[in-house]
Amino acid sequence: MFAGLNGWHLIILLAVILLLFGAAKLPALAKSMGQSARVFKGEMSAMKEEDAARTEQREADKGDKSDGSTAPGSSSTPDTDRPS
Repeated sequence: MFAGLNGWHLIILLAVILLLFGAAKLPALAKSMGQSARVFKGEMSAMKEEDAARTEQREADKGDKSDGSTAPGSSSTPDTDRPS
């Protein structure tokens, strides 16, 4: 995406940003962008942790089901009291 950018392109881009926002607002803009990036990274790591916990839970559930035990309240034999 940015493979075609060279040094002159970046200088022109910075000059346009300076003209649009003004020199006084640039520090506040940079601070805001930094805070946004920090929040984004925090949310991404939280999502990864939740996903890992769900994956571990699924693996544990699969392990419980495959060991031959039955769930509480269920029987391993078919219910013969009910009419078909």
